[in-house]
Amino acid sequence: MNVADVMTPRSDVVTVEIPGTRDDVLEYLQERSFSSVPVVKETDDGEEFRGIVSRDALINHPDEDQLALLTEDAPTITSEASIEEVAQLMLEERARRIPVFDGTLAGIITVTDVIRAIATGDADGNETVDTLTRRDVNSVYAGTPLTVAERELDHARVPYAVVLDDEGELCGMLTEVDIIDVARVVEGEAETGESMASDDDDWKWESVKAVGSRYMPTRNVEIPHEPVREFMTADLLTVSKRQTARDAARMMIEQDIEQLPLVSGDTLVGIVRDIDLLKGV
Repeated sequence: MNVADVMTPRSDVVTVEIPGTRDDVLEYLQERSFSSVPVVKETDDGEEFRGIVSRDALINHPDEDQLALLTEDAPTITSEASIEEVAQLMLEERARRIPVFDGTLAGIITVTDVIRAIATGDADGNETVDTLTRRDVNSVYAGTPLTVAERELDHARVPYAVVLDDEGELCGMLTEVDIIDVARVVEGEAETGESMASDDDDWKWESVKAVGSRYMPTRNVEIPHEPVREFMTADLLTVSKRQTARDAARMMIEQDIEQLPLVSGDTLVGIVRDIDLLKGV
């Protein structure tokens, strides 16, 4: 199977155009939960692909407004490349979305496209989940304020945290999407919205300033201060050591999730993320 068989074609790809501003990108990164958007420029010779604007670029350059200065080079792949080749490229570049370039922008392929190919049997998925699972699991206490948990996900540089109860047992999952869903954009304010712990708050963490900008890169965002348990997913799907990458891929596609806890009996062993399944392709 080739990239062309699973990619989103150019006609369906959301792009932004130069000249433009960061505001042109925000809608897609926030409302569609994209991690990046391809950038094009119309010339006398037709459309030129210029690169991508990523969520990280907006976060790292909050005062830069011009789209051209936020655009970054991006790895690309051709439509004739194999699924195995694009899976390897995604792992090497730690990229969830790869533009497909055949002289011009031909489409885009995502981690989810490859996971779907694994789930349907069009890509190898016979390796057991146990061999693909990460043993270093990011976790957060269920009573942690969401503002603190948001910053913790940023420091860990992962889009999830397994949630532990008072006994240290797995009780849920918190993802960046959960945070996006409840973050509130504050319109018309000159300063960034803040949820700041008070001086006598047990959860004050060096006066942590939680603006949510790690996942919603805009200047005016507020995140609820209530505990993680109120926003986490409590009804968790899990996988066992003997299940295959295809089993996990099917669960991810059916439930629209990106990670699954690996358990042995009642014990949390690790976490398998969608991009981890690409190692078995």
